[in-house]
Amino acid sequence: MKVHFQGLDLPLKHRFTIAHQSREVQETLIVTLEEDGIFGLGESTTNPFYGITLENMQEALELFRPILLKGNWSSPTELWELGKDIFRANPFAQCALDQAAWDLYTKKKGEKLYEYLGLNTQRIPTTNFTIGIDTVEKMCAKLREVNWPIYKIKLGTDQDLEIVRELRKNTSSIFRVDANCAWTVDQAISYSEELAQLGVEFIEQPLEKDNLDGMREVFAHSKLPLIADESCISESDVEKCQGHFHGINIKLVKAGGITPALRMIQNAKSLGMKTMVGCMTESSVGISAIAHIAPLLDYVDMDGAMLLSKDPARGVRIFPEKVLFPDGPGIGAELIA
Repeated sequence: MKVHFQGLDLPLKHRFTIAHQSREVQETLIVTLEEDGIFGLGESTTNPFYGITLENMQEALELFRPILLKGNWSSPTELWELGKDIFRANPFAQCALDQAAWDLYTKKKGEKLYEYLGLNTQRIPTTNFTIGIDTVEKMCAKLREVNWPIYKIKLGTDQDLEIVRELRKNTSSIFRVDANCAWTVDQAISYSEELAQLGVEFIEQPLEKDNLDGMREVFAHSKLPLIADESCISESDVEKCQGHFHGINIKLVKAGGITPALRMIQNAKSLGMKTMVGCMTESSVGISAIAHIAPLLDYVDMDGAMLLSKDPARGVRIFPEKVLFPDGPGIGAELIA
């Protein structure tokens, strides 16, 4: 068994701004596991909001390298359990390793990941296409640039309702809005009334992540369903969201990979909540990993590679009506030389 990791810069088509950060280039880490000439790929992006850098992801992986190379694991789930203590402070690094392990494992079995999981790819929900915060005029231009049936609108400004009103003039597509923790209780409840009339499907993370008392009040009075993002990072957060949100948005990088995400999806469903998996502007490596578990979901946000001006990898191809998976086993992503 060999393990390699490399940092890459992912250039975006447009400057991408949300309520708490803005960027034109996204740094990402690609992890490669190699055994008997077979390669498994995984990915995780950096994130200043969570203190995740290329350096500390690589440090965590180096710390785990001796355990990994001992080979005392026979499945990605076992590998994840071996690393859970070392990666507790850096689930992003564990995510990249976990994806690579699933890719390698299913390649060795000669199955696509979704086949191994027994999933039907004819039932993948359509991804949304994200419109980052900008001037109203530029946000409308971004929307017109890509004709898509579902848009996620990033909000958290002093003109949020005006933004949605103007965007609505340009399309009849479904809207989802994501405040990224930027609103107050009163704003969330008040905004939900007009947003419902403007064709918004749900509101994602309106309040600060730890404001569960406030979320309980919004949950009781909102005119729209509420989806947790920052409030649902790890497996232990799922049950906390019940009664505060109608569903959860799982980010593989925050949760630590595919292995815990599968458990989070199952747990959320058992509690009667909707499930979603979101992306962090990954290349086609990370996006392909999400696509394989998308049949389990009610909603999916896997447009990250679509936002790039240059993708260093190829993998799944995403269209409004379908997702096309590459031939061959595993996750199906490969780096472009």
